[in-house]
Amino acid sequence: MNKSFSRTSLQHARELLRYLGPGILVTVGFIDPGNWASNVAAGAEYGYLLLWMVTLSTIMLILLQHNVAHLGIATGLCLSEAATKHLPSWLSRPLLSSAVLAAISTAMAEILGAAIALNMLFGLSIRDGAILSTLGVLFMLGTNSYRRLEKWIIGFVSIIGLSFLFELSLVDIAWSSAAAGWVTPAIPEGSLPVVMSVLGAVVMPHNLFLHSEIIQSRQWNLENPVIIRKQLRFEFLDTLFSMILGWAINSAMILVAATTFFQAGVAVDALEQAQVMLEPLLGGHAAIVFAVALLFAGFSSSITAGMAGGSIFAGVFGEAYDTASNQTRAGILLTLIAALIVIFFVSDPFQGLIYSQMLLSIQLPWTIFLQIYLTSSKKVMGDYANRPTTKWLLLLVGAIVSALNIMLLYSYL
Repeated sequence: MNKSFSRTSLQHARELLRYLGPGILVTVGFIDPGNWASNVAAGAEYGYLLLWMVTLSTIMLILLQHNVAHLGIATGLCLSEAATKHLPSWLSRPLLSSAVLAAISTAMAEILGAAIALNMLFGLSIRDGAILSTLGVLFMLGTNSYRRLEKWIIGFVSIIGLSFLFELSLVDIAWSSAAAGWVTPAIPEGSLPVVMSVLGAVVMPHNLFLHSEIIQSRQWNLENPVIIRKQLRFEFLDTLFSMILGWAINSAMILVAATTFFQAGVAVDALEQAQVMLEPLLGGHAAIVFAVALLFAGFSSSITAGMAGGSIFAGVFGEAYDTASNQTRAGILLTLIAALIVIFFVSDPFQGLIYSQMLLSIQLPWTIFLQIYLTSSKKVMGDYANRPTTKWLLLLVGAIVSALNIMLLYSYL
């Protein structure tokens, strides 16, 4: 009996491992250079006070990513394809165009982060580093499949995450204050742009498109309800594990930044300063390790941003992501080249990273409400349409994000 139980447990574990990957690939999107900048700014300027936004954003992210993955599994369409198929073009085209702009804003932050890393490592100018990074990403996207990319990117995330999580054991953190910060909403005066950048850095519009694309690309059986429900169950575990991992790493960045900068009263105006956070662990090697981790983060998240841009653009024409397709290649090139051009006009890289994430939060409500409409529709989802409870939870998420955007707009008036 014990042998039978062990054999069954091992089979379940192996089956679960088969479906891990899409969630972790998406996790890269919110452990990117834009996140690094937002988290460092949050911790350095406000200590533990903005940790609640990481918690709230991650809860919203789990709901949204799980829901959009359902779309991919139940329909065999990504979010962009579904919008094109089920909405009139006068509505779908502007919505998807704004999503392409969000992918460009994301790619700008990722390429800029990689360029900063190359500047730290080899003294390359930001412009030259950005060009080199873009060419490297285009090469990777042009020559690799999803599955091969997943392995590389999961490896990159592991290196980045372990560095910051281990750092928690080496710095003096006021855990009682941190615990309060995780669950107590607070918006200190002047902090709203940073709050919104943390939101945009965690709940990223392009990741919703990307997750549905990766899920549907696996071509799971759409005819057998038993298989579909099994995929839905395993997908939730993949999403939950990956998003909690992202929450832990983002929280660790804020905690370490709060301890390193806020408590010492040190202002941060350049991402390169964040290398100081790794000095307790690495001493004189901190700058090199930080730059290498930043390069991995920027490079891997640039790949996912390019994939998302290609997926969204191909979906406008009713096609799935395929690097052999002209539409996909055009979307990738548009996303990465436009991002590169924007970098040429950025005078302050650190502020460029912060505001790129804030712009993502402004586009986010449009993607959320598009997703809710599609996944709540019986015509689109059939028997797998959102239940009333799920729909209202998602609408609450959309309302919270919209309210924060209105507050941001009001703060500038």
